[in-house]
Amino acid sequence: MTLLEGLALLVIGMVAGFINVLSAGGSMLTLPLLMFLGLSPQVANGTNRVSIVLQSVTAVASFLRAGAHHVGLSLRLSVPAVAGSLLGAWLALRVSDALFETLLIVVMAGSAVLMLLPQPRLDTRPLTADRLTPLVYLAMFAIGLYGGFIQVGVGILFIVVLYRMLRIDLGQVNAFKVLIILVYTLPALAVFLYHDQVRWGFGLVLAAGSMLGAWLGVKVNVSPRGALWVKWLTIAVIAAIILRLLLG
Repeated sequence: MTLLEGLALLVIGMVAGFINVLSAGGSMLTLPLLMFLGLSPQVANGTNRVSIVLQSVTAVASFLRAGAHHVGLSLRLSVPAVAGSLLGAWLALRVSDALFETLLIVVMAGSAVLMLLPQPRLDTRPLTADRLTPLVYLAMFAIGLYGGFIQVGVGILFIVVLYRMLRIDLGQVNAFKVLIILVYTLPALAVFLYHDQVRWGFGLVLAAGSMLGAWLGVKVNVSPRGALWVKWLTIAVIAAIILRLLLG
């Protein structure tokens, strides 16, 4: 790895980490960069998980210091996501790129529609386990499956589903999202490691930048206008992902 390549990984990692904490889609930057630097698509997909794990650790720690709670509920939601993630990572090593791109366009377009619908009436009651219905757990499994398959845009799905189903504010949704992503990405990374699809040098340099970006993203998220940032950045990222896929 040259000095220029390392700098590119740091800078793009920082931008991606910031975007991923506030919304999602940072992997649309990091995956192409890793492939441009010579990694195959499968190896880039696995190596990218190193950055996701470490930026999630940073984000979770920052959210906890900022007063985030409901860790127990987040871990309960992580269980079906982990099951889906393991299956998704297994599938990622076996399906075609064309199928993935078709799935991604459909999922992102649906997410954009849901984000643009009128804001749901927030449920201001204390968030307790009885609000985690079987449908919520099923949704977590499905998103985990998608995230294990390919990381791009998975945070958007968590934002949309948790926002619509639990009816909590977007700042709180993001705190849930980063912890669930951390938990389910660990077994997915293990699958890629087992199949020798991870290059640690690239992954750790990319992670250094993404951890800084994640820390900055948390600072913005907990600000008074954090929810507005999350909503419109999410919509912008969805549009960029769809446009990129349609234009090839």
